[in-house]
Amino acid sequence: MITQVTHGIRVTVETNFQELYSDPSKMYYLFTYKIRIENTSDYDVQLLRRNWNIVDSISEKRDVEGAGVVGQQPVLRPNEIYEYESACNLKSEFGKMKGSYAFERLVDGEAFNVQIPEFRMTVPYRLN
Repeated sequence: MITQVTHGIRVTVETNFQELYSDPSKMYYLFTYKIRIENTSDYDVQLLRRNWNIVDSISEKRDVEGAGVVGQQPVLRPNEIYEYESACNLKSEFGKMKGSYAFERLVDGEAFNVQIPEFRMTVPYRLN
């Protein structure tokens, strides 16, 4: 697991290779990632947007940007946690992702960005 805190928002990422849904003969490797977002600030905040930078070791860099996460724009009160799981496919056995979330502090409408720490996606048999 990898964790980073920005503006009182703690983001933790855990990844898993999905062997059953991958097909190396077709250069298709599927990874899931679980995100835990914890509001350690003193304010209610809302996650509005996300921006991902995805790097595949043999493919071009991809950028993914859009509203919310998995169809949600969650509001987190102080000490609340929001978790979700999503997936990313690669054409190779190695890759990495990083990004940011756009948040709004609800008390005054202040916008701020929260960093998503860079994490690696590697098929387990390549770690030996």
